[in-house]
Amino acid sequence: MAKILVIDDDPSIVQILEFMLNRDGHIVFVAGDGQEGLERARQEHPDLILLDIMMPKMDGFSVSGELFKDASL
Repeated sequence: MAKILVIDDDPSIVQILEFMLNRDGHIVFVAGDGQEGLERARQEHPDLILLDIMMPKMDGFSVSGELFKDASL
């Protein structure tokens, strides 16, 4: 069982991924934009992050760069 963070601004994509991952026994956290995703990643310390590229506020490339800079993750 893994802790998985889904960061995506499309509710239907999030819903499908959340359903499938929960069904397989994983713990799923979701975020609707890049800023929220960074906050959730820092709070939850997920084993895996599924990250959309084109999102409001902060795109996936920026989120990825910030995640790599953060030694606590």
